[in-house]
Amino acid sequence: MLIDDVKIKVRAGAGGDGNVAFNKTKLTLGPTGGRGGNGGSVYFEGVADLGALSQFRYKKDLIGEDGEKGGSQSKDGSDGRDLVLQVPVGTVVHNLLTKEDNEIVAIGQRLLVAEGGKGGHGNFTFRSSTNTSPKQFERGLLGGECKLRLELKLIADVGFVGLPNVGKTSLLNYLTEAKSKVANYPFTTLEPNLGVYFELILADIPGLIEGASEGKGLGIKFLRHIERTKTLFHFISADSPEPLRDYEIIRNELGYYNQELLNRTEYIFLSKIDLVSKEELAPKLEELKVLNKAVIPISVIDSASLAQVEKLLREIIKQKSI
Repeated sequence: MLIDDVKIKVRAGAGGDGNVAFNKTKLTLGPTGGRGGNGGSVYFEGVADLGALSQFRYKKDLIGEDGEKGGSQSKDGSDGRDLVLQVPVGTVVHNLLTKEDNEIVAIGQRLLVAEGGKGGHGNFTFRSSTNTSPKQFERGLLGGECKLRLELKLIADVGFVGLPNVGKTSLLNYLTEAKSKVANYPFTTLEPNLGVYFELILADIPGLIEGASEGKGLGIKFLRHIERTKTLFHFISADSPEPLRDYEIIRNELGYYNQELLNRTEYIFLSKIDLVSKEELAPKLEELKVLNKAVIPISVIDSASLAQVEKLLREIIKQKSI
């Protein structure tokens, strides 16, 4: 199960207390209490693993390591280790307290979300000509703390969209060897599938249904994954009795959710053409001509049509490198 929206609480480590200590050697009986170590900070780091948010499914409270207390002989305590939490590229970090939003957009990118507390000074710091045996010290400061919502929005070059059971996953598996589960489902599958075709990231967005933009089915859970997709491959099943209506349903849901999506580069595929005769296919292609867009008939068992898809993907790769 893909975890793509989760709330957690993070707390950085507290700083260690300063120490009160004195040199026991004769003639050097001065203060030697060291400073406490700083607490460990909490960072997020971008990774390619789409399922990285699953670590937060049950573990909701994350805490950095505290700094050590200062030692004697002017020895400072060790700093606490930073806590580095891996999240998928495309994760938006919503701070629920400050209302600030940040985004992880690259592998290896780090985002500081809670800074460790400073360690307190030991009594060595407070020595002076008038205070040769100070017993003052500082307590370490508490680390930062915040409540966060982590929302994954996929970043893909091409997004496959359409109603459930229109052949999107089968094509993804053919192109990328993604090995995603395929079946004749009359309902939507439960999570997006990703694959890589040379340098293109392809995202199979689980089938949308009418009313998705209003929360019907899993609705917005999947629509948000289309927001950052640069190109849309829109699939319509050739065995649909009303292919034009199927197209309009998905376009309406995209527009209701975000009008910007209607301006994305779009290619239309009349899929699963092996399920209908040539006599049935021709009027459906004719019906879709009113869209004033090229409609490409395809089937995963027809090598000629698959070659057309791959040619199109190569063109997209060329455009990407310009």
